Amino acid sequence: MKKRIFTKTAYQDGDDFIYGKALHPIALKNGMVIGGGTVYPEINFTLPAMIIEKDTMPGIINDYREIISGICVRARELHVPGFIAEIEMLPPMTFNPEWGIEISKVVVDIIKEHEAKYGIKGAVRITPNDIREGSDLEHMWHGRHWDTIIRTFEGCAKTGADFLAIESIGGKEVHDDAIMYCDIAKSIFALSVLGCKDMEKLWTEIVRIASNASGSNGGLTRIAASGDTACGFGNTAMVLADRGYIPRVFAAVVRVATVTRSLVALECGAQGPHKDCGYEGVYIKAITGTPISMEGRTAACAHLSPVGNIAACVADLWSNESIQNIKLLGGMAPTVSFEQLAYDCRLMNEAQARGKQCALMLRDLHADSDSRLDPQAYVLRPDIALAISKELVKTEGYYPRTKQAASLALAFMRKGYDNRELNLNDRELKWLDDLSETVAMLPEDEETLIANVIDDCDKLDPKKYNM
Repeated sequence: MKKRIFTKTAYQDGDDFIYGKALHPIALKNGMVIGGGTVYPEINFTLPAMIIEKDTMPGIINDYREIISGICVRARELHVPGFIAEIEMLPPMTFNPEWGIEISKVVVDIIKEHEAKYGIKGAVRITPNDIREGSDLEHMWHGRHWDTIIRTFEGCAKTGADFLAIESIGGKEVHDDAIMYCDIAKSIFALSVLGCKDMEKLWTEIVRIASNASGSNGGLTRIAASGDTACGFGNTAMVLADRGYIPRVFAAVVRVATVTRSLVALECGAQGPHKDCGYEGVYIKAITGTPISMEGRTAACAHLSPVGNIAACVADLWSNESIQNIKLLGGMAPTVSFEQLAYDCRLMNEAQARGKQCALMLRDLHADSDSRLDPQAYVLRPDIALAISKELVKTEGYYPRTKQAASLALAFMRKGYDNRELNLNDRELKWLDDLSETVAMLPEDEETLIANVIDDCDKLDPKKYNM
């Protein structure tokens, strides 16, 4: 398949860059249109701490049946126009593909049953766990781990799921150390060299699987290769910054640097919606025009963040990240979390219904309430993300583009501070200066970067990436 090349942003006018509307919406066979003017809740749920093995699978299947049934009932009671259910599989569910496939089938079948009976439209996103790690990993792109992931995707595609996704981890063994030591050169190496190389291999295969499962449907989506997320990179940095372990400006640079890596899925043919826990989705939408899922204040059940409101500015799906199936006073946690999502979406959809001026006011309130308080929020402002994206697409090549992303993030944060639009303390300012100097001194070519950092990547086995 010929790769798509994005050399200009899909959006030119910032007033068109808003929640609920995407330039390339995705029409599903049940009538839902992602990015067509309605923000839908995307509920993500998982199991409480428990042993997952053959003997416990009947009970686990029943847990998923009860979770999705409760969500469907609440969707009907709240008059939700439609929703997405995402199944983020736990490792045993991918190591044993038949388990993950059975869970997918149960959730899909129950949603279809409720849709047929009550007219509540639903769709399912399947996200196998990226199990490609550990001492027994033969290679990133062949061997037992790779084959098992592919079988899981292929099996789930046959269950009637609507979207295929993954939180891929190519380069994470290097990037984890880069975050801990705030080593921006190693971070860019992990994202642009290892990560992009892995994304290209992985997403070419996922797109093939989705295409084979879809066939010809008159323009309606049967099953879509949706998108990846840099959760293991950008969100890891965000959580560590929130706890005070690393500077917030470093986490903000990492967030923008992940854009090149996540864009590879779209270059390989992914259609969206981009996955929720990749806040870089704001940039993906700016560049490609595809719908995105985002998470913010409603993701506090999974992790804390400084971007609770601003994350909603251009969201087409609004997600909770993930919540365990535990009992709360209001009911089971996934149902409670779904209600929170539904009310957020209801507000955004009502603002859209009242006209563009009202919709933009709500978008800008979401942005302004967060952006000055943290650099990680500032780089997610729709105007900042669009401005950076317009410059970023002028640069070709994975490494040059990732380096440019870091440079642009630093420059815009500096400008924001100078214009009193962004609050930074002395520690953050010192890191802003140091990181700017380091990025400016990075080599122009990928080969020199590799030579400079690879000997310091103790956990990397280059052979597993054909290096």
